[in-house]
This record gives sequence, structure tokens and C-alpha cells, in this order.
Amino acid sequence: MSILITGGAGYIGSHTCLCLLNKGYDIVVVDNLDNSSKESLVRVTEITGREIPFYEADVCDTEKVIEIIKAHNVDSVIHFAGLKAVGESVRMPLEYYENNLVSTLHLAEAMVKTGVKKLIFSSSATVYSADNEVPLTEGGRLGCTNPYGWTKYMNEQILRDVSVAHSDWSIVLLRYFNPVGAHESGKIGEDPSGIPNNLMPYVSQTAVGRREFLTVFGDDYDTPDGTGVRDYIHVMDLAEGHVAAVEYAQRFTGCDAINLGTGVGYSVLDMVKAFEEANGVKVPYKIGPRRPGDLAMVYSNPEKAERVLGWKARRNLIDMCRDIWTWQKNNPNGFKK
Repeated sequence: MSILITGGAGYIGSHTCLCLLNKGYDIVVVDNLDNSSKESLVRVTEITGREIPFYEADVCDTEKVIEIIKAHNVDSVIHFAGLKAVGESVRMPLEYYENNLVSTLHLAEAMVKTGVKKLIFSSSATVYSADNEVPLTEGGRLGCTNPYGWTKYMNEQILRDVSVAHSDWSIVLLRYFNPVGAHESGKIGEDPSGIPNNLMPYVSQTAVGRREFLTVFGDDYDTPDGTGVRDYIHVMDLAEGHVAAVEYAQRFTGCDAINLGTGVGYSVLDMVKAFEEANGVKVPYKIGPRRPGDLAMVYSNPEKAERVLGWKARRNLIDMCRDIWTWQKNNPNGFKK
């Protein structure tokens, strides 16, 4: 049996591939390489010593996905594939709804046709309504402030309906907070196309000289220093959470939503200071306007993950900052030669 990983060449996907291989699982990756690089999987093979069957294909190609599932005797699926930038989704809502919803519909169809009944879905803390108190629990009110969040919300509803129609399915909805960092080897990390949408790649690219300065989007939020507060989680902790979710899916049926976060909120300026202190480099920054769709403060209550998955984030802020800098120093232009 093997695990199909859609979007497995991406940032979180590649780190999850690494963790699964190190745990002895067989995997197969499908990725259209729209915002990722096959080089990430080459590096994962270098680290683990294990080859990864890879298909450059679109998850919306139902027949191709069915072919891959049958060829590799797939038992479970981890679904990462999708567009993922909040600000971009505000500018390009139609593209986000089409890509993120249609891909899930086609993947679920392929699973139904092949009898695969275990799915780990890459969801997001953006599904929570802005009027919740923090820390956010899985029982909090749902509702979104941007199209990206709505695509995750709608996908969750689609999958809940699938679990009602197919009561023997196991679906785990993992609501991520803010992944940062890289594998400690410095061989794989986050390599966004164009100007980064997420904070820490922007910080590290500024530190390495690819960007003149970091733009801090807003300093007038109702937070201790006026900048947005988020729950930053090391990508390796997040990847290990997926391994725990795969194991959880083996022993339950139904559909369950689980936060993956640390339970601690740090502001943008906290992160800049921690990065500078951890790595001995300066990060010049300027204050810019708020981004559409951003909230002041978002962090998790991760207690359910520890109770249900037996998982807890182990790496701290210094680990996050050190590891992303190791990746960026070793790969100043990302995966490009």
C-alpha cells in the first residue's frame, strides 16, 4: 500500500514526503509544478535515500489520477494541491475558486471510483470567522475574510458531505496556522515564485540580498506592537502532524477537523527580531498599508491535536529562524541553479 500526495513537490508537501519516507511509508507524488519544483523531490531522495515515484500531472485529470492510484495500490491520499496566497486570492478570486474546488471534486471522484477511503486534507486557520476569540478551537465559528479561506471552507463542506454519503471513509481536515522554517539539512525549504506572499521567505530573501527591504503590511492593528500576530509553526512539526493524521485515519471513520499550531502568537516585528538575533543578520524593513483580508491576531488552541493525534509541536522560534536561514544561505535563489 502507498500514500498518494497531491502537490507533493511544494513546500509543505516535500517536507511531509520526507517524514513519511523516514517512517517507512511508500509514497507517490502528483504535482503540476505550477508553484513548485521537482528539484525538491530530488533533494528529498538525497536526504532519505529513497526514490519517489513522480507524475507531472493535474489533479483535475480524473482518469490520470485513477491510473496512478491503481498503478501504485494507493490506500490513502494527502491533498496539498491548490493555490494558497491570501492577497493573491483577493485579486484573483475566480482562479482560486476554480482551481481549489474543482481539484478536490475530481480527486474525490477518483477516490470513489477506485475505492480509496482515507483522505488527509490541507485546510487552514483562515476558515475561522474574524469574530472568534483567540486562541482558536476547532469548535469556533466558521467564516472567512478572503477567497482563499472560502475555498478551504467550501472544500471542508464538500468533504463533510462526502463522509456522510460514504460512511466508511476517514477524512481528516488539518487546519494549519503559519508554516515557517525548513529541514535542518538546508536542502529543502520554501521557494515561492515571484515576490513572497508569506512573511518568513520575505524576511530571509531580504537578509540574503534578493530583496532591498521587507514590507510590513500594517502597524496599526490592535496588537502589542501594532503589527499582525500569528501562530508560526515549524514546517517539520507540521509534516510530522500529517504522519500522525495518516495513522489516525487508520483507526477512525467520519470527518474530523484538527488544528495544527503551537498555541503561541508572535507579531511580525517579533519574528524579524528573532530572525536577526538567531542568525546575526539585519533585516531592513518599511511599513506598508494593510493587506486586504488580513486579521489582527490569529493563533491556535492545539490541545485537540495532542489528545487525538498524539502530536505536539516540538520546535521553537529559534529553530524556525535558524533553519530557514540555513536553507536560504545554501540556496540564495531557491531551487534554481
